[in-house]
Amino acid sequence: MELISGGICAAKGFKANGIHCGIRKNRTKKDLALIVSDVPASAAAVYTTNLVKGAPLLLNMRNLSDGKAQAVICNSGNANTCNANGIQIAKEMCVLVAEATGINEKDVVVASTGVIGQPLDITPIAEGMEELKMGLSYEGSKDAAEAIMTTDTIAKEVAVEFVIDGKTCRMGGIAKGSGMIHPNMATMLVFITTDCAISPEMLQKALSADIKNTFNMVSVDGDTSTNDMVTVLANGMAGNAEITEENEDFAVFMKALNTLTVNLCRMIAGDGEGATKLLECIATGADDEETAKICAKSVICSSLLKSAMFGADANWGRVLCAIGYSGARVDVTKIDVSFRSSKGTICVCENGAGVPFSEEKAKEILLEKEIEILISLGDGKYSASAWGCDLTYDYVKINGDYRT
Repeated sequence: MELISGGICAAKGFKANGIHCGIRKNRTKKDLALIVSDVPASAAAVYTTNLVKGAPLLLNMRNLSDGKAQAVICNSGNANTCNANGIQIAKEMCVLVAEATGINEKDVVVASTGVIGQPLDITPIAEGMEELKMGLSYEGSKDAAEAIMTTDTIAKEVAVEFVIDGKTCRMGGIAKGSGMIHPNMATMLVFITTDCAISPEMLQKALSADIKNTFNMVSVDGDTSTNDMVTVLANGMAGNAEITEENEDFAVFMKALNTLTVNLCRMIAGDGEGATKLLECIATGADDEETAKICAKSVICSSLLKSAMFGADANWGRVLCAIGYSGARVDVTKIDVSFRSSKGTICVCENGAGVPFSEEKAKEILLEKEIEILISLGDGKYSASAWGCDLTYDYVKINGDYRT
């Protein structure tokens, strides 16, 4: 298992592009992305559990009902959510891709991200399709990654190489996500491609299992978006025997998928709106996996703890507080807490009570860009990780005038 370059285009047979078509007023920012497979692909997706869903998601549930897709189109700057004609606009985006590429419109995944409740004009998308199609490239991942960004400060792309059935397979992904991040299925927008051959049923099983320990464990601000979606396309061009059951090959595929998604989770959490630090909470010693996950997620979601991390304040009481109201059944008298970064590790709590520690050393540790919050819940064998970021003044500034 090896991380490689190439992003969404690392897998054989995938082209991508991203352009500015005019949805966003700032002409320096791309706002329309297209990803195309040379051949039809198995497809799987997971969607937000928010009852208010963007029109693209509702259409995708129909388009992907057969487990097949060949292209993805995504715009930024407008979420196409809560619009009377939202479904129609989403359909028209699929039709535009079909007319430009020859792909069946029902084999197109459509996505939108940006402001909720503003009508999406199809005109700039239609006028930009020729440029978008003509610029498709096997090296176009970065352009597509930039085109799906909203308040993101960096483009997020990862790729991994692995071997199945003696064949070298590749998997790549791009993601957007900076604010409105608190999923309960997937998170933000994530597009993943692979040239590994796998049936739609097994692809869906792999994705649905993976997100429980990856994207579902990310939180920036406690808000679950209306447009969250993770989509995977597998075109089989690596030439391996198709994975149709849970066997050794499926286990390798799952490991590759997890390697990719964990890296994207860290990128998303670290690029939270206004964030200065990536936080990872690692809960160990739990009696069951669910307890470990509940505790880790509760800590990473605590606004008070996130604020303390911004201020490099080793306020460990906020960790215990978050565990205490999480709903998890734990023995508080067995909880240990430490903070760790590249500057070292410091224990601040043992058996549910504070221990003497150097505030100066703690501050040095917490001033780093990546911080681990280590929690031992007892002597159980289960563990879980959750990812988030600190809470800063800039988060309020960004969201105070996001629409205007």
